[in-house]
Amino acid sequence: METQSLERIIAGHPFFADLDDSYINLLVGCASNLRFEAGKHIFREGEEAHQFYLIRQGRVALQIAAPQHKPIVVETLGEGEILGWSWLLPPYIWKFHAYTTEVTRVIALDGVCLRNKCEQNHDVGYELLKRFAQIIERRLEATRLQLLDVYAAR
Repeated sequence: METQSLERIIAGHPFFADLDDSYINLLVGCASNLRFEAGKHIFREGEEAHQFYLIRQGRVALQIAAPQHKPIVVETLGEGEILGWSWLLPPYIWKFHAYTTEVTRVIALDGVCLRNKCEQNHDVGYELLKRFAQIIERRLEATRLQLLDVYAAR
């Protein structure tokens, strides 16, 4: 397996397509490689959200707790996708549970580090906000569809 730098991995991720190289360099300072075994929780709804993840390999299921119902899988994410947006908006609390369904490799980006860099450089903050708004909209739609599926049968 070829070793790649964090800069190349981040720059090559679809979420950051066409992002200015100077912004990529800012992101690298907040990034680290992580690996999760299958069946491990990455985060749980209600916990503090301090990062987000670029999924490089593997699969992650997003769930919501439903009263008197087993947890509902809202979406399953894989390679090339983004996990986590709650680091971006106060109160910085996870809105879903996330767990791996297979061994998963990610690049973790520290949200506190990124928020500080966004405060210093509003242009990078705006670029990230535009991209994350699309992720938030997709998750909202996936949640809506799952809830319709679960509760429409009643």
